[in-house]
Amino acid sequence: MNKIHEECGVFGVYAKEKTSVASTAYYGLFALQHRGQESCGIVVNDEGVFTYHKDGGLVNDVFTPAVMEHLGEGNMAVGHVRYGTTGGGGRINAQPIVVNHVKGAMALAHNGNLVNSFELRRELELEGSIFHTTSDTEVISYIITKERLKAPSIEEAVNQAMYRIKGAYSLVVMSATKMIAARDPHGFHPLCYGVTKEGTYVIASETCALDAVSAAFVRDVEPGEIVVFDGDEIRTISDHMGEAEKHLCIFEHIYFSRPDSRIDGVSVHHARVTAGACLAMEHPVQADVVIGVPDSGIDAAIGYARQSGIPYGMGFIKNKYIGRTFIAPGQKAREDKVKIKLNVISETIRGKRVVMVDDSIVRGTTSARIVKLLREAGAKEVHVRSSAPPFLFPCYYGTDVDSQENLIAVNHTMDEIRDIIGADSIGYLNLDHLGMLMGTPKGCGYCAACFDGNYPTEVPKETCKNRFEGKLSERSNNHEKSK
Repeated sequence: MNKIHEECGVFGVYAKEKTSVASTAYYGLFALQHRGQESCGIVVNDEGVFTYHKDGGLVNDVFTPAVMEHLGEGNMAVGHVRYGTTGGGGRINAQPIVVNHVKGAMALAHNGNLVNSFELRRELELEGSIFHTTSDTEVISYIITKERLKAPSIEEAVNQAMYRIKGAYSLVVMSATKMIAARDPHGFHPLCYGVTKEGTYVIASETCALDAVSAAFVRDVEPGEIVVFDGDEIRTISDHMGEAEKHLCIFEHIYFSRPDSRIDGVSVHHARVTAGACLAMEHPVQADVVIGVPDSGIDAAIGYARQSGIPYGMGFIKNKYIGRTFIAPGQKAREDKVKIKLNVISETIRGKRVVMVDDSIVRGTTSARIVKLLREAGAKEVHVRSSAPPFLFPCYYGTDVDSQENLIAVNHTMDEIRDIIGADSIGYLNLDHLGMLMGTPKGCGYCAACFDGNYPTEVPKETCKNRFEGKLSERSNNHEKSK
């Protein structure tokens, strides 16, 4: 893992009449593509008949004109783009998950990561449940389905399920007649909804997806809230609101979300510019130009330049035709892939002292290659600045940091990191300044556990990403041996 991988993106459409909801979902997922490139899927609901398609790959590759024609029209749709943090990639774990049971069909899309998925899955398996995927999303679907067999409505089933599932989840759930948006009581990951001029309601992980389908932002789904779209009625179930303190993932603003989004009322662009300004105050340096590493580092670089008075320059051109999951065949090609994805604008940096701002430093290998590119292009000095604090702890809530062993800041001092990546100096964002990004007091309203180790929930007993699909010899003692 050279860079932090994305989370997932969820999208829902609820129209009053039968229309091309699949097209709306397509454009919404396209706007959320940055949140996951492993797989994607869309489920269309036409009066209770679910038609769906999902596969590994990017949105424009998976949803060909023939596939879109097959999906047809309906009055509801659920979509998902995935980067898996529990379970492997590929088609088998693509979402949304579709469940057919005695009380009807259900489709579910999930962004986040449960901390008790292992325990819940083992309990369900011992009761006879058969799982077809290795993701924790299927665990959620089973829990909701079990509750639906006893509950009078799908929304009450979701409500009861939330007493059992623990951790991070932003959900879009579709039944034959209703659409439901639900967010965990901590509010780890964003969820919002808007409405088009035709009266179609749209649910999305980020506001940028609302913009993509010309839907006006209505509001964010609150932590612990369940929002039910049913006919002309929108209802809220608030039983879980206030159960826990809010802990929005701070990395949503540092890296995950698009800069044109607003997450819980805070502009992502403004948060990143603020991070850059803080870096300039914390780690000043004499330099000639400030550049940002695309994409998330650009806004922070602008903030650094404004605060420091050092001119901002465009230092890189990013190849727009390579997805974030671009896989290079062979070690030599993997080492060279930074050259394929990023090209240095030598006129900006040749003979100059350069401040290079990036969103984070994980293992340090990508940073080292980028610094090398700058030096080869003629940079006199390269001063690296990270708009995130050092990664010191694993994340259990949906960020793909599940081990400390490869985190460079765990194993090396700042001077050692500087030398490893080949920089003249290095500086990280101060942990105490994270609240400035959110406009809140220190430690209030956000989760920074990957930086400070202060987890808002109990940590899971099983932490491996692929804990449901490992070899027998690699499984923990908690797994019963197959006979």
